[in-house]
Amino acid sequence: MSLTPGEPTLASSGQPVPTSGLTAQDEVVSICQDLLRLDTSNYGDNEGPGERAAAEYVMASLHEVGLEPELFESAPGRANVVVRLPGLDPTRGALVLHGHTDVVPAAADDWTVDPFGGEEIDGLLWGRGAVDMKDMDAMILAVVRQMAREGRRPARDVVLAMFADEEAGGRYGARYAVDHRPDLFEGATEAISEVGGFSVDVGGKRAYLLQTAEKGIGWLRLVADGRAGHGSQVNTENAVTELAAAVARIGSYAWPLQMTPTVHALLTGVADLTGLPFDPEDPESVSGLVDALGPAARFVGATVRNTANPTQLSAGYKANVIPGSAEAVLDTRFLPGHEDAARATLAELAGPNVRIEDIHRDVALEVPFSGSLVDAMVDALHAEDPGAAVLPYTLSGGTDNKSLSILGITGYGFAPLQLPTSLDFSSMFHGVDERVPVESLRFGTRVLDRLLATC
Repeated sequence: MSLTPGEPTLASSGQPVPTSGLTAQDEVVSICQDLLRLDTSNYGDNEGPGERAAAEYVMASLHEVGLEPELFESAPGRANVVVRLPGLDPTRGALVLHGHTDVVPAAADDWTVDPFGGEEIDGLLWGRGAVDMKDMDAMILAVVRQMAREGRRPARDVVLAMFADEEAGGRYGARYAVDHRPDLFEGATEAISEVGGFSVDVGGKRAYLLQTAEKGIGWLRLVADGRAGHGSQVNTENAVTELAAAVARIGSYAWPLQMTPTVHALLTGVADLTGLPFDPEDPESVSGLVDALGPAARFVGATVRNTANPTQLSAGYKANVIPGSAEAVLDTRFLPGHEDAARATLAELAGPNVRIEDIHRDVALEVPFSGSLVDAMVDALHAEDPGAAVLPYTLSGGTDNKSLSILGITGYGFAPLQLPTSLDFSSMFHGVDERVPVESLRFGTRVLDRLLATC
């Protein structure tokens, strides 16, 4: 059953059930289903459906419980929503609780179900965004709605934000809000959002990965210039040859191990849980600890070194014409504090005849695994899952915390989900048949409710 904001839910008797009696656990599933059924695919070119429908849904959800959010667009259809919840202690720095409503595209033919159907099957919700990140959006809305209905205030001011365009770098979302509406985040000092707080099995013990760092982004263009000519002639200044050699060198380069503080702390914790040895300078030792994280190794394995993957190639227009230029695109991700060294290595690998141009760059982040907010997140998890380990980790991708960092806001990844060990959760980020357990959503609402009351 799906809850439409502003409309009553029907009980089995067919009579309306007052929304004032609903809890976050009662409605998080229906909210998530509603969001999954909205196609907010982001193709990266500002030509998709946009996020307006999802933003209007969020607006209605918040208006229905008496809140007064603001909706603003960065471009037609690219809508963001922000509302401030007054806290019990207004002298403390505000917390930004943020999500994004856009999703990466989904090819329906590849999926077992309709990617925008929001179906519940065998206790899981299926759909594009179930993992990234309409699950967290739903948990946020459900918890905030419950608090508003009950007249409860968070421990400090909370700025709830639902951004557009995270999947393409945030130009129309978080970055636009930071550049054009910094007033909305006045007094904010910390933030929490996606890709952290979920559970993994480590040596038969449950551990939650709290994201305290994320790699920087460098989407780069390689350009080789040469001498155009007839394809039948000898040409020693062939742009395609120069480019292909550079792409091959970069794509096959073995980046060295580099232990940042967050990665070191994570692997130390895994070693403690498993009894495996940890030598930060031994690739086999590091690999063994990464593998012990099971499916989450996909994330963590990319955070022990910089990476650079060729993703696109473009050259020529006819079989018998040697083009005057050739281009390639790289997706590079660098560890906190290592951007300059990574760029120097790329320039050396590209060679003197291939230039490197920026397409999109964004910062790497690393924040302490300590302090009152971290303590509150750990305590909220332990209240629902006593004895579980909580470990810091680095995200190999990026989040809207990058944009908020421009305002001096310290960001963490904390979308709390207790997951079954059989679910390959990390593979479903941008993957096929994305799905999240219903009970994990309900667990997350309990943790988030406790966190907002105490942090």
